[in-house]
Amino acid sequence: MITLKGDIIYLRALEPEDLDFVYEVENDESIWEMSCTQTPYSRFLIKQYLEHAHKDIYEAKQLRLVISTYEDVAVGMIDLFDFDVKNKRAGVGILVKTPSDRLKGYGKEALGLLIDYCFTHLDLHQLYCSITEGNMASIKLFSNHGFKEIGLKKDWTCVRGTYKNEYLFQLINN
Repeated sequence: MITLKGDIIYLRALEPEDLDFVYEVENDESIWEMSCTQTPYSRFLIKQYLEHAHKDIYEAKQLRLVISTYEDVAVGMIDLFDFDVKNKRAGVGILVKTPSDRLKGYGKEALGLLIDYCFTHLDLHQLYCSITEGNMASIKLFSNHGFKEIGLKKDWTCVRGTYKNEYLFQLINN
């Protein structure tokens, strides 16, 4: 049995009832820098996205899961993207939506569950992520899970007219 359950959170598939939560996340300008978003999303587009979220990762090449507490409160999302079957790798992104929910271990447990799922059930060889310079919480989170910094992309992201460097981190399943 595939378990995506931890001690304080569990990971679950997107549901139609997540429309408002996803809408709030995707339209929160304070996190657009992390998601490389530049424009707002309509409820209509998000509803269409949710209607197709059931597609298999092998077809969609991505997977988005909701980070939920055992009180069934959605606190964030964790994504696999650029899923590459041939090379057995995928990118990882994670977000805990509300600042007051951060530093409670939700992201730590969610990332651990996802890593185990990727290496055990998807038979991936490696995972990677990109983290903007200065995002110390994400650097610490991924480093604590064994991700290694393997490169620096200079002036990679333009945020309000200022260019920021971005680190590339990688975790190889040995």
